[in-house]
Amino acid sequence: MPTVDDVLEQVGEFGWFQKTIFLSLSLVSIALAPIYLGIVFLGFTPDHWCWNPGVAELSQRCGWSLAEELNYTVPGLAAENKAFLHQCMQYEVDWNQSTLSCIDPLSSLPYNRSRLPLVPCQHGWVYDIPGSSIVTEFNLVCADAWKVDLFQSCVNLGFFLGSLGIGYIADRFGRKLCLLGTALVTAVSGVLTAVAPDYISMVLFRLVQGMVSKGVWMSGYTLITEFVGSGYRRMVSILYQVAFTVGLVGLAGVAYAIPHWRWLQLAVSLPTFLFLLYYWCVPESPRWLLSQRRNTQAVKIMDYIAQKNGKLPPADLKMLSVEEDVTEKLSPSFVDLFRSPALRKYSLVLMYLWFSCAVLYQGLILHVGATGENHYLDFFYSSLVEFPAAFIMLVTIDRVGRIYPLAVSSLVAGAACLIMIFIPHDLRWLQILVACVGRMGTTIMLQMICLVNTELYPTFIRGLGMMMCSSLCDLGGIITPFIVYRLMEVWQALPLILFGVLSLTAGGMTLLLPETKGVSLPETIEDAENLQRKAKPKENTIYLQAQTSECEGT
Repeated sequence: MPTVDDVLEQVGEFGWFQKTIFLSLSLVSIALAPIYLGIVFLGFTPDHWCWNPGVAELSQRCGWSLAEELNYTVPGLAAENKAFLHQCMQYEVDWNQSTLSCIDPLSSLPYNRSRLPLVPCQHGWVYDIPGSSIVTEFNLVCADAWKVDLFQSCVNLGFFLGSLGIGYIADRFGRKLCLLGTALVTAVSGVLTAVAPDYISMVLFRLVQGMVSKGVWMSGYTLITEFVGSGYRRMVSILYQVAFTVGLVGLAGVAYAIPHWRWLQLAVSLPTFLFLLYYWCVPESPRWLLSQRRNTQAVKIMDYIAQKNGKLPPADLKMLSVEEDVTEKLSPSFVDLFRSPALRKYSLVLMYLWFSCAVLYQGLILHVGATGENHYLDFFYSSLVEFPAAFIMLVTIDRVGRIYPLAVSSLVAGAACLIMIFIPHDLRWLQILVACVGRMGTTIMLQMICLVNTELYPTFIRGLGMMMCSSLCDLGGIITPFIVYRLMEVWQALPLILFGVLSLTAGGMTLLLPETKGVSLPETIEDAENLQRKAKPKENTIYLQAQTSECEGT
């Protein structure tokens, strides 16, 4: 009896049907970009200082320019590394006093300027920004600055919580139904975030969006990899992640054109409703239908694929079936991931790699956005380097292998972070260049870990191993905003030191893993134990499990 792969070899493994489905579902990957990293623009924190009605009146009476007003009335403005003073503190002075002059008004007071008492901002803030962000609207600065971190962490917490149930829904009710349901909730929660009347409701809607948005990405990924032949799964899995990069590049342009955060949130949320059109143009996965013993529907879809590809279906198409897998009779558990010495080592190393990669990838983006003079261009340039990263991976993965490119990219990313510490701030172009190199190394890490994770575990716990290890990616994303923004308050380069240490350590730990290029996928725990660095002959086909969808979400 023929299998799906047997039929696809005859009707087209990547024909017209698969290409159109790939292009349409790639829009799902594009749409995840503003959800995952939109915080760079939605939560942008501009330069700010305390607003005081007395200062405003005095400035108007004296005819001060903005520079003169700030120089006379804002403490610590000219002092280096004292941003907290001019952003969160004000002089305890009655600016309505008639004795204050228009030329250095504080000089007429009995106290020296340096000895004047300071108090926290009493009447709000003035923001140096043409548009708006959640920071400027809800005053998420100074004592409330951590609320910006929480806003972003809720997305990653949603990813983590959602991944625990979305996979079950996709396996139980189908990839297509999961895609449509999560797309609808993603769109609705995105719109509700844009119209949220207060901070608490905004965070709750953001959490819900995180819980389902990764499910949209996972469902789209799974459908694409199950529609194509086995020889094309590696290619489409990488290109699907390249579509995420397209979303990042486009996000910079949309954010520049729409500087107000509510309209920006609407602009990136409303198109998600169009994914509901997949109900008519994207069929259910025939592989899933066969696993549910719905063979008649699977045969109709395979016949439809043959028609779209201009091929004749095989004569025995009605005998289509799913291969029996003896490993399905096993009952995998989390204990199996640590049962043997080799699996224990693989699990611990992979968990660290996922965690460090998440912190490094998101951390570099947030750090560049927080320190940049033009966060639109900085975000745009650093996003562009993900394209050559995907090209490097496509070229090296079958020639050099997995482990050494993964280790080298980790070391390059770590070295870039440490080098950035010593680059003077006035050489901004050089900082961006080095940050782009680090971003490229991190992108290669992220995509390579997906494949390595899949190839190290035996079949019966492969999905479980991917879910367990990649969950550390979401946990890393939860704490990254706090790492970046809170450590920067101590010293702007402090997060880079942490990123460098994490990445260099990851590069060294990668060398503890066996090379999987040319090695057959392990079927049992014994096979996993016997994996050697020297590749063994195997067929040219590289099998990627659907669970590799966990890798972005990241």
